[in-house]
Amino acid sequence: MGRNIFIEGLQGTGKSTLVNRLAQLKPRYQVYREGDLSPVELAWCSYLTKGQWEKMLRKYPGFEAEIKNRTRVEEDRYIVAYTRILAETRTFYEDMEKYEIYNGRVDFGTFHDTVMKRYRMFSGENHLFECSFFQNSIESMMLYYMMPEEDIIAFYEEAYGILREKGFAMIYLDSSQIRENLLWIKKERSDENGNEMWYPLLLRYLKESPYGKVHGFKGLEDIVAHFAKRRQLELRIIREILKEDCLILQAKGFEIDEAANWCDMIWRGKEEK
Repeated sequence: MGRNIFIEGLQGTGKSTLVNRLAQLKPRYQVYREGDLSPVELAWCSYLTKGQWEKMLRKYPGFEAEIKNRTRVEEDRYIVAYTRILAETRTFYEDMEKYEIYNGRVDFGTFHDTVMKRYRMFSGENHLFECSFFQNSIESMMLYYMMPEEDIIAFYEEAYGILREKGFAMIYLDSSQIRENLLWIKKERSDENGNEMWYPLLLRYLKESPYGKVHGFKGLEDIVAHFAKRRQLELRIIREILKEDCLILQAKGFEIDEAANWCDMIWRGKEEK
């Protein structure tokens, strides 16, 4: 049985670059990026009942074929990778976004049960997942449910307990240079005229969250402080729960061969068990 590799790390640590390079070096892996119809992650995807799905088809008949093409049915739910659909109207994305499970759109019990159910349903091997364990779930728990750290730890103990039987392994890109990384990505994700595209969305996301409102988030330093707190929590989860099933690499300073060789090592190790 091959391993399933999860790539994680804060924004600006080079996760997408690592995923792309590993995908080139290790073609045996099926790659899932944020927004794809993933078997474990629901980021940038609507999670609808049949009735809700049919309602969207009726409301947007011009996109019916594309919606159907971007839909995965799991039991009684219709998962739509709506951000993969090119639409000229913002209303389409706003309507589909309402049916995501992150950022407090559902109560925590529903969120928890949905995530764990999909982890239990997951089967297969040799998958490469981008941002499918920490990023979207941990941000929801920190910013929207404002959960105590110990409750978040318990969530990940349960999640890992399910996934470790399914070949779970993680590569975590770590960096203490949070402010510098944010400034870099802030500039990198601007248009040709220098207009920032990514940073205003991130700032609004944090400011409008319940946690951001309580703590009066206003700008870059608040984002840095939040990411520093998230980094420490993620490293604690790795240290106390994931242990040898996680390889920590220094962001932007690692050798791709180190990541590739580790994937080979754990892949062979699983084969021998």
